[in-house]
Amino acid sequence: MYEEVKGIMLDIGCGENKQQGFLGMDKRQLDGVDVVQDLESFPYPFEDASCLVIKGSHIVEHIKPWLMIDFMNELWRIMKNDGQLLFSHPYGVNSLFVQDPTHCNPCNEITWTYFDPRQPLYNIYKPKPWMIADGFPAWQATGNMEVVFRKEAM
Repeated sequence: MYEEVKGIMLDIGCGENKQQGFLGMDKRQLDGVDVVQDLESFPYPFEDASCLVIKGSHIVEHIKPWLMIDFMNELWRIMKNDGQLLFSHPYGVNSLFVQDPTHCNPCNEITWTYFDPRQPLYNIYKPKPWMIADGFPAWQATGNMEVVFRKEAM
C-alpha cells in the first residue's frame, strides 16, 4: 500500500517571492514570510526531521563562510531522511556575485563536495552527510549554479 510522505516544504530566504505550497522563512518580516528567522542564528524553530523539501534561491552567497558548515548541519537536522535540499546561487566569483555588496560566500561545484561523504574533501570537516544528486551541481549559461542534495542518514 502506498503511504504518503508528509513534511514541511520550506523556502528559506524567500523574501517576498515565496514558492507556492511552501512555508516561507526569512529574517525580514515581509509579505509571504511565515517564519521570521535569521539563517545565521541556530537553532531554527522546527522539530528534528520535520522538512521534506528545503529550497534556497540566492541565499547561500549571503551566509558568512565561517557559518556555512553550521548552516548546512542545521538544515540537515530539520530535514527528513531522504528529503531534498535545493540551492540556486551565482557561480563562484562572477559578475552576478560581485554586483551585490552583501554577497560574501562564493560557491562552485567543488564547494558542495565538502558535504558529500562519497567525496574526498568531505573528510576535512566531516559535516552532517548530504548526497549530491546525479547531474548536479549544474552550471547555467546565465552565470548561476543549481545543486540538489538528499539527506543521508547517519
